Amino acid sequence: MTQTTLAGPGQKPGEPGRAGKQESGDGLQAGLKNRHLSMIAIGGVIGAGLFVGSGAGIAAAGPAILLSYALVGLMVVFVMRMLGEMASARPSSGSFSAYADQALGRWAGFSIGWLYWFFWVVVLAVEATAGAKILEGWVPGVPQWAWALIVMVVLTATNLVSVSSYGEFEFWFAGIKVVAIGAFVVVGLLAVFGVLPGSDNPGAGLAHLTDSGGFFPNGPGAILTGVLMVVFSFMGSEIVTLAAGESENPQRAVQKATNSVIWRIAVFYLGSIFIVLTLLPWNDASILKDGSYVAALNSIGIPHAGQVMDVIVLTAVLSCLNSGLYTASRMAFSLGGRGDAPKAFARTNKRGVPQAAILSSVVFGFVAVFFNYQWPDTVFQFLLNSSGAVALFVWLVICFTQLRMRGIILRESPEKLVVRMWLFPYLTWATIAMISFVLVYMLTDDSGREQVLLSLLVAAIVVGISLVREVRQRKSGAIAADA
Repeated sequence: MTQTTLAGPGQKPGEPGRAGKQESGDGLQAGLKNRHLSMIAIGGVIGAGLFVGSGAGIAAAGPAILLSYALVGLMVVFVMRMLGEMASARPSSGSFSAYADQALGRWAGFSIGWLYWFFWVVVLAVEATAGAKILEGWVPGVPQWAWALIVMVVLTATNLVSVSSYGEFEFWFAGIKVVAIGAFVVVGLLAVFGVLPGSDNPGAGLAHLTDSGGFFPNGPGAILTGVLMVVFSFMGSEIVTLAAGESENPQRAVQKATNSVIWRIAVFYLGSIFIVLTLLPWNDASILKDGSYVAALNSIGIPHAGQVMDVIVLTAVLSCLNSGLYTASRMAFSLGGRGDAPKAFARTNKRGVPQAAILSSVVFGFVAVFFNYQWPDTVFQFLLNSSGAVALFVWLVICFTQLRMRGIILRESPEKLVVRMWLFPYLTWATIAMISFVLVYMLTDDSGREQVLLSLLVAAIVVGISLVREVRQRKSGAIAADA
């Protein structure tokens, strides 16, 4: 097992690792195999939001929700291409935060790193609660809070053991999601065209895309409403670029993940939503009542569709929890290595695991779970809304960082520019415009407005802290130089 070129204590991102050492504190280790990275890349775009939240999007936009998914998917493809360009040249546990640090300044790396960490620790609470609700339904004798605690403890333990144990859990979690959606698409297509043996569905072909008020039943403007409802279900695509740094061949892993993101989004998002919309009229009451996928399975005549989907959703929830804890801890590790978090976060044990970074992330996650049970409509709602637009902020920072990093990579190590953003810089600027438009449009939406404003407030506080730190560091450096 070889050591990776990750940012450790006193080591800048992109610098060579300390070869040959495996002792505690020397940095993360290459414990992820190619099959782990492949499944993390595939599973990263399949969140619980796809299974749970798609029904509301369909109700808002009708069949035109396909265009909403396509627009957001295109945006994610461009962002992942930009991130892939930087990550393949400079694999780092801090990914875009480390690149922002180098390209835009310490304030940018500090700010986006902590905002991203905040986003994922809030997600831990959301997913733990969602998983606990499902488990309580199966075993009502155990209270919901106890299930949330059990789930968090088990996944914390797997992350603390080694990075390979995280990879192994995620391999199977993601594998179940991939097989489930793949089977859903294949079986659904057969039912759509009336060739599935024993199906209860009449096999209407593509008629349901237009037979209930046309393709745009709520008008073309509903596409943008749909964008707001689906954009956050894509968060997680970038996890593979953080995980790649702990693989034996980071550059190859990032290249594969970047090149496959198009078909992953096309099959898992557009493909599965297309099946739902062709099996049922978009305004069928069961889509909102039972959930889009359960409704589609029921229309085919799949027995116990609700229970089957509960198992798949629980798997997606556990996968998201597992990856969320991993992602938050690696971001905390990177921030510690750059001096933007307590130094203890950047220390690893003899197994190459950043124990302090993991435990600190879990503690905040436990606190958030407590808030969710104690003050769900006040404190926890504030946490949710104040992290709601962070995904879009992250994508924006990736775009601006890539504009600067291209020149830095060409000057310092042009041979490492093996993945290139298409039509640079025009597509980069077009992506910035797309993300900015979504943020501005959110301000016109009642629920979106609160998320953007509160997220901007939290972002302003974090940026303010980073700027104050920089001023103090400069002053202390000037005083030391004078002395």
